[in-house]
Amino acid sequence: MRLVFMGTPDFVAPILDDLAEASSVELAGVYTPPDRPGGRGRADRMPPVKVRALELGLKVHQPASFRSSQAQAELASLKPDVIVVAAYGKLLPPAVLDAAPHGCLNLHPSLLPSYRGPSPVSSAIVDGLEETGVTLMLLDEGMDTGPVIARRTCPVLSDDTAETLTASLFKLGSELLLECLEPWVEGRLTAEPQDHSAATVTRKLERNDGLADWNLPAAALWRRQRAYTPWPGLFTNWQGRVLKLLEVEALSDAFAVGGGPPGLVGPGKHGPVGVITCDSVLVLKTLQLEGRRPLKADEFLRGHRDFMGSQL
Repeated sequence: MRLVFMGTPDFVAPILDDLAEASSVELAGVYTPPDRPGGRGRADRMPPVKVRALELGLKVHQPASFRSSQAQAELASLKPDVIVVAAYGKLLPPAVLDAAPHGCLNLHPSLLPSYRGPSPVSSAIVDGLEETGVTLMLLDEGMDTGPVIARRTCPVLSDDTAETLTASLFKLGSELLLECLEPWVEGRLTAEPQDHSAATVTRKLERNDGLADWNLPAAALWRRQRAYTPWPGLFTNWQGRVLKLLEVEALSDAFAVGGGPPGLVGPGKHGPVGVITCDSVLVLKTLQLEGRRPLKADEFLRGHRDFMGSQL
Protein backbone atom coordinates (compact mmCIF):
# COMPACT_ATOMS: atom_id res chain seq x y z
CA MET A 1 0.00 0.00 0.00
CA ARG A 2 1.14 3.56 -0.70
CA LEU A 3 1.28 5.48 2.58
CA VAL A 4 1.95 9.10 3.54
CA PHE A 5 3.18 9.77 7.09
CA MET A 6 2.58 13.05 8.95
CA GLY A 7 4.38 13.76 12.22
CA THR A 8 6.74 16.13 13.99
CA PRO A 9 8.46 15.33 17.34
CA ASP A 10 11.16 12.82 18.20
CA PHE A 11 8.83 10.41 19.99
CA VAL A 12 6.96 9.59 16.75
CA ALA A 13 10.09 9.13 14.62
CA PRO A 14 10.26 5.42 15.60
CA ILE A 15 6.83 4.98 13.97
CA LEU A 16 8.41 6.11 10.72
CA ASP A 17 11.16 3.52 11.21
CA ASP A 18 8.58 0.78 11.72
CA LEU A 19 6.64 1.80 8.63
CA ALA A 20 9.83 1.92 6.56
CA GLU A 21 10.60 -1.67 7.59
CA ALA A 22 7.09 -2.99 6.90
CA SER A 23 7.10 -5.10 3.73
CA SER A 24 3.49 -4.19 2.90
CA VAL A 25 4.13 -0.43 3.04
CA GLU A 26 5.50 1.87 0.36
CA LEU A 27 6.25 5.25 1.92
CA ALA A 28 5.17 7.77 -0.73
CA GLY A 29 6.14 10.82 1.32
CA VAL A 30 6.59 12.35 4.75
CA TYR A 31 4.93 15.56 5.92
CA THR A 32 6.23 17.66 8.80
CA PRO A 33 6.04 21.40 9.66
CA PRO A 34 8.59 23.88 8.23
CA ASP A 35 12.00 24.27 9.87
CA ARG A 36 12.02 26.87 12.64
CA PRO A 37 14.74 29.01 14.25
CA GLY A 38 16.01 27.57 17.51
CA GLY A 39 18.95 27.54 19.89
CA ARG A 40 21.24 30.39 20.80
CA GLY A 41 22.25 31.09 17.23
CA ARG A 42 18.60 31.01 16.07
CA ALA A 43 19.62 28.84 13.12
CA ASP A 44 16.84 26.87 11.47
CA ARG A 45 16.16 23.53 13.13
CA MET A 46 14.63 20.60 11.33
CA PRO A 47 11.76 18.75 13.01
CA PRO A 48 12.97 15.35 14.30
CA VAL A 49 10.70 13.51 11.86
CA LYS A 50 12.34 15.34 8.97
CA VAL A 51 15.80 14.39 10.24
CA ARG A 52 14.84 10.73 10.38
CA ALA A 53 13.04 10.81 7.02
CA LEU A 54 16.11 12.22 5.28
CA GLU A 55 18.27 9.56 6.92
CA LEU A 56 15.91 6.97 5.46
CA GLY A 57 16.08 8.60 2.04
CA LEU A 58 12.44 9.60 2.01
CA LYS A 59 10.88 12.61 0.28
CA VAL A 60 9.92 15.31 2.80
CA HIS A 61 7.16 17.90 2.33
CA GLN A 62 6.83 20.92 4.64
CA PRO A 63 3.84 23.10 3.73
CA ALA A 64 3.09 25.91 6.17
CA SER A 65 -0.53 24.76 6.01
CA PHE A 66 -2.89 22.67 3.90
CA ARG A 67 -5.22 25.57 3.16
CA SER A 68 -3.63 26.27 -0.22
CA SER A 69 -4.77 24.38 -3.29
CA GLN A 70 -1.12 23.86 -4.19
CA ALA A 71 -0.40 21.94 -0.96
CA GLN A 72 -3.56 19.88 -1.41
CA ALA A 73 -2.71 19.08 -5.05
CA GLU A 74 0.83 18.04 -4.07
CA LEU A 75 -0.56 15.58 -1.54
CA ALA A 76 -3.08 14.21 -4.04
CA SER A 77 -0.29 13.69 -6.59
CA LEU A 78 1.35 11.19 -4.24
CA LYS A 79 -1.73 8.94 -4.65
CA PRO A 80 -1.69 7.54 -1.10
CA ASP A 81 -3.90 4.60 -0.22
CA VAL A 82 -3.86 5.73 3.40
CA ILE A 83 -2.40 8.58 5.47
CA VAL A 84 -1.01 8.03 8.98
CA VAL A 85 -0.90 10.99 11.37
CA ALA A 86 0.99 11.03 14.69
CA ALA A 87 1.55 14.28 16.61
CA TYR A 88 1.58 16.34 13.42
CA GLY A 89 0.27 19.38 15.26
CA LYS A 90 -2.13 20.73 12.63
CA LEU A 91 -5.84 20.27 11.99
CA LEU A 92 -6.39 18.82 8.54
CA PRO A 93 -9.02 20.23 6.14
CA PRO A 94 -11.56 18.02 4.34
CA ALA A 95 -9.46 17.95 1.16
CA VAL A 96 -6.65 16.22 3.11
CA LEU A 97 -8.98 13.92 5.05
CA ASP A 98 -10.40 12.76 1.72
CA ALA A 99 -7.06 12.53 -0.14
CA ALA A 100 -6.64 8.79 0.47
CA PRO A 101 -9.33 6.16 -0.21
CA HIS A 102 -8.74 4.56 3.20
CA GLY A 103 -8.66 7.84 5.07
CA CYS A 104 -6.36 9.48 7.58
CA LEU A 105 -5.51 7.28 10.56
CA ASN A 106 -4.38 8.98 13.73
CA LEU A 107 -2.61 7.69 16.84
CA HIS A 108 -3.82 9.53 19.93
CA PRO A 109 -2.14 8.91 23.34
CA SER A 110 -5.27 8.29 25.42
CA LEU A 111 -8.21 5.92 25.53
CA LEU A 112 -10.70 7.99 23.56
CA PRO A 113 -13.16 9.51 24.16
CA SER A 114 -11.29 10.36 27.38
CA TYR A 115 -8.60 13.04 27.21
CA ARG A 116 -9.18 14.50 23.80
CA GLY A 117 -7.10 17.52 22.87
CA PRO A 118 -3.49 18.69 23.15
CA SER A 119 -2.31 17.42 26.56
CA PRO A 120 -3.72 13.94 27.18
CA VAL A 121 -0.57 12.45 28.72
CA SER A 122 0.11 15.28 31.17
CA SER A 123 -3.55 15.35 32.15
CA ALA A 124 -3.61 11.62 32.82
CA ILE A 125 -0.63 11.93 35.19
CA VAL A 126 -2.05 15.02 36.94
CA ASP A 127 -5.31 13.14 37.51
CA GLY A 128 -3.46 10.22 39.06
CA LEU A 129 -4.52 7.56 36.56
CA GLU A 130 -2.97 4.15 37.05
CA GLU A 131 -3.75 3.17 33.46
CA THR A 132 -4.06 5.04 30.19
CA GLY A 133 -3.55 3.92 26.60
CA VAL A 134 -3.40 4.73 22.92
CA THR A 135 -6.16 4.90 20.33
CA LEU A 136 -6.01 4.31 16.59
CA MET A 137 -8.78 6.36 15.04
CA LEU A 138 -10.08 7.59 11.71
CA LEU A 139 -9.72 11.36 11.57
CA ASP A 140 -12.69 13.59 10.90
CA GLU A 141 -12.99 17.39 11.02
CA GLY A 142 -13.32 17.52 14.81
CA MET A 143 -10.62 17.42 17.47
CA ASP A 144 -10.10 13.72 18.24
CA THR A 145 -13.78 13.00 17.59
CA GLY A 146 -13.45 10.44 14.79
CA PRO A 147 -14.48 6.79 14.99
CA VAL A 148 -12.17 4.36 16.79
CA ILE A 149 -10.46 1.46 15.03
CA ALA A 150 -8.59 0.00 18.03
CA ARG A 151 -7.33 0.82 21.51
CA ARG A 152 -4.55 -0.57 23.68
CA THR A 153 -3.99 0.04 27.39
CA CYS A 154 -0.75 1.00 29.12
CA PRO A 155 0.07 1.26 32.84
CA VAL A 156 1.15 4.61 34.27
CA LEU A 157 4.25 3.86 36.35
CA SER A 158 4.93 5.70 39.59
CA ASP A 159 8.05 7.32 38.12
CA ASP A 160 6.60 8.07 34.68
CA THR A 161 6.93 11.62 33.42
CA ALA A 162 5.01 13.03 30.48
CA GLU A 163 8.17 12.49 28.45
CA THR A 164 8.64 8.82 29.30
CA LEU A 165 4.94 7.95 29.18
CA THR A 166 4.48 9.66 25.81
CA ALA A 167 7.35 7.64 24.37
CA SER A 168 5.86 4.41 25.77
CA LEU A 169 2.42 5.21 24.38
CA PHE A 170 3.63 5.94 20.87
CA LYS A 171 5.80 2.82 20.89
CA LEU A 172 2.68 0.87 21.81
CA GLY A 173 0.76 2.81 19.20
CA SER A 174 3.23 1.89 16.49
CA GLU A 175 2.72 -1.79 17.29
CA LEU A 176 -1.05 -1.30 17.20
CA LEU A 177 -0.84 0.55 13.88
CA LEU A 178 1.17 -2.18 12.21
CA GLU A 179 -1.25 -4.84 13.46
CA CYS A 180 -4.28 -2.93 12.13
CA LEU A 181 -2.99 -1.25 8.97
CA GLU A 182 -3.27 -4.10 6.50
CA PRO A 183 -6.62 -5.41 7.83
CA TRP A 184 -7.99 -1.85 7.70
CA VAL A 185 -6.95 -1.30 4.07
CA GLU A 186 -8.32 -4.73 3.12
CA GLY A 187 -11.69 -3.93 4.74
CA ARG A 188 -11.40 -6.50 7.52
CA LEU A 189 -11.65 -3.89 10.30
CA THR A 190 -14.36 -1.35 11.00
CA ALA A 191 -14.34 1.88 12.99
CA GLU A 192 -16.82 2.39 15.82
CA PRO A 193 -18.21 5.86 16.67
CA GLN A 194 -17.08 7.35 19.96
CA ASP A 195 -19.49 7.91 22.83
CA HIS A 196 -19.36 11.71 22.72
CA SER A 197 -21.36 11.99 25.95
CA ALA A 198 -18.41 10.41 27.79
CA ALA A 199 -15.78 12.68 26.26
CA THR A 200 -13.32 14.73 28.28
CA VAL A 201 -11.18 17.44 26.70
CA THR A 202 -7.72 18.66 27.70
CA ARG A 203 -6.29 22.12 27.07
CA LYS A 204 -2.94 23.36 25.87
CA LEU A 205 -0.42 23.64 28.69
CA GLU A 206 0.79 27.08 29.72
CA ARG A 207 4.00 27.99 31.51
CA ASN A 208 2.15 29.11 34.63
CA ASP A 209 0.71 25.60 35.04
CA GLY A 210 4.09 24.66 36.45
CA LEU A 211 4.05 27.20 39.30
CA ALA A 212 3.90 25.25 42.56
CA ASP A 213 0.80 25.95 44.67
CA TRP A 214 1.79 24.94 48.18
CA ASN A 215 -1.87 24.82 49.23
CA LEU A 216 -2.25 21.64 47.17
CA PRO A 217 -1.58 18.17 48.61
CA ALA A 218 2.01 16.98 48.29
CA ALA A 219 0.95 14.04 46.11
CA ALA A 220 -0.75 16.42 43.66
CA LEU A 221 2.43 18.50 43.38
CA TRP A 222 4.49 15.35 42.84
CA ARG A 223 2.18 14.33 40.02
CA ARG A 224 2.44 17.79 38.48
CA GLN A 225 6.23 17.65 38.54
CA ARG A 226 6.07 14.42 36.56
CA ALA A 227 3.23 15.58 34.31
CA TYR A 228 5.01 18.81 33.38
CA THR A 229 8.37 17.22 32.53
CA PRO A 230 9.94 18.33 30.25
CA TRP A 231 7.74 21.47 29.99
CA PRO A 232 6.77 23.67 31.75
CA GLY A 233 8.27 21.80 34.70
CA LEU A 234 7.41 22.40 38.36
CA PHE A 235 8.91 25.59 39.75
CA THR A 236 8.60 28.17 42.50
CA ASN A 237 9.96 31.66 43.13
CA TRP A 238 12.69 32.35 45.67
CA GLN A 239 14.37 35.71 46.23
CA GLY A 240 12.93 37.04 43.00
CA ARG A 241 14.29 34.18 40.89
CA VAL A 242 12.75 31.08 39.39
CA LEU A 243 13.69 27.87 41.20
CA LYS A 244 13.01 24.72 39.20
CA LEU A 245 12.06 21.63 41.20
CA LEU A 246 13.49 18.94 38.97
CA GLU A 247 13.07 15.94 41.26
CA VAL A 248 10.62 15.75 44.16
CA GLU A 249 8.73 13.20 46.21
CA ALA A 250 5.62 13.35 48.39
CA LEU A 251 6.03 11.92 51.88
CA SER A 252 3.64 12.20 54.80
CA ASP A 253 6.30 12.02 57.53
CA ALA A 254 9.08 13.94 55.83
CA PHE A 255 9.74 16.76 58.28
CA ALA A 256 12.16 16.25 61.16
CA VAL A 257 10.67 19.26 62.98
CA GLY A 258 7.15 20.60 63.60
CA GLY A 259 4.81 21.90 60.95
CA GLY A 260 4.11 25.37 59.69
CA PRO A 261 2.28 27.24 56.92
CA PRO A 262 2.22 25.87 53.37
CA GLY A 263 5.35 26.92 51.50
CA LEU A 264 7.66 26.83 54.53
CA VAL A 265 11.05 25.23 53.78
CA GLY A 266 12.52 22.97 56.45
CA PRO A 267 14.79 19.97 57.09
CA GLY A 268 13.48 16.57 56.13
CA LYS A 269 13.67 13.04 57.46
CA HIS A 270 14.01 11.44 54.02
CA GLY A 271 16.07 14.14 52.32
CA PRO A 272 17.95 17.31 53.19
CA VAL A 273 15.01 19.64 52.61
CA GLY A 274 11.23 19.68 52.18
CA VAL A 275 8.38 22.14 51.76
CA ILE A 276 5.16 22.04 53.77
CA THR A 277 1.98 21.59 51.71
CA CYS A 278 -1.66 21.61 52.81
CA ASP A 279 -1.48 18.01 54.01
CA SER A 280 2.14 16.85 54.33
CA VAL A 281 5.54 17.60 52.84
CA LEU A 282 7.08 17.68 49.36
CA VAL A 283 10.69 16.53 49.58
CA LEU A 284 13.00 18.40 47.20
CA LYS A 285 15.71 16.19 45.71
CA THR A 286 17.11 18.12 42.75
CA LEU A 287 16.82 21.88 42.22
CA GLN A 288 17.97 24.40 39.62
CA LEU A 289 18.12 28.12 40.30
CA GLU A 290 17.49 30.33 37.29
CA GLY A 291 20.68 30.65 35.24
CA ARG A 292 22.52 27.93 37.19
CA ARG A 293 23.11 24.21 36.76
CA PRO A 294 20.94 21.54 38.43
CA LEU A 295 22.06 20.55 41.93
CA LYS A 296 21.16 17.79 44.35
CA ALA A 297 19.43 19.21 47.41
CA ASP A 298 22.37 18.82 49.80
CA GLU A 299 24.72 20.59 47.38
CA PHE A 300 22.17 23.34 46.79
CA LEU A 301 21.86 23.93 50.54
CA ARG A 302 25.62 24.23 50.97
CA GLY A 303 25.64 27.08 48.49
CA HIS A 304 22.37 28.67 49.65
CA ARG A 305 22.18 28.31 53.43
CA ASP A 306 19.47 30.96 53.66
CA PHE A 307 17.09 28.71 51.71
CA MET A 308 16.31 26.69 54.85
CA GLY A 309 13.49 28.37 56.75
CA SER A 310 12.37 30.55 53.86
CA GLN A 311 8.75 31.00 52.90
CA LEU A 312 8.04 30.21 49.23
